[in-house]
Parts: sequence; structure tokens; C-alpha cells
Amino acid sequence: MNNIVALNILSPGDIALQIAARVKARRLELDLTQEGLAARAGVKFATYRRFEQTGEISLKGLLQVGFALNALSEFDALFVQKQYQSLDDLLNEQNIIRKRGKKNE
Repeated sequence: MNNIVALNILSPGDIALQIAARVKARRLELDLTQEGLAARAGVKFATYRRFEQTGEISLKGLLQVGFALNALSEFDALFVQKQYQSLDDLLNEQNIIRKRGKKNE
């Protein structure tokens, strides 16, 4: 039993539902109704309601909701270019990428 490693692998759908739950929690903290937040965000009420229920929304719609909740800056951290601590770190990563590429040839 001590050798078992617990893996927490979430699917994109799971993550979408978690994001929707966090948005709902923030909406409730601000004492907004679904209709109120949808109006502030400029998305249709049905679209927003579906988002809270299923996690499904367009990227543009999600950004509009983020803007309405003053959380748009949190999206800035997505997919940023990796920052290296040293030139050695950069060179090591390039070597790893080259080795992977040779396996796929």
C-alpha cells in the first residue's frame, strides 16, 4: 500500500466544471443573479446558465465573464513562454526536444 501513488488526472470536462463552479462562487459572493452576471458580461442568459451547469462556453464568452468579474488578468498566465533561470536550463531543454524529435523520425 505504501508504494501506491495517487494520481489526480482531470479531464478537460472536469476542469471546465471546476472553473464554472469557481465562477458561480464568485458570482454569489458578489450577490449577483445568473441573469445579472450574464447581462454584465454581455452574454445571453441561456449561454451563461448552460456554462454554470455544464462548464461549456465559448472562449470569448468565458473572457467576457472574466471581464465582468474583474478577473480577466488571470487569463494572462495561460500558455506563457517558459522562463529559464540560466542558459544551461535553456540548452538542456533544447537537447531534450532534439532527442524527442529523433525518435519520431
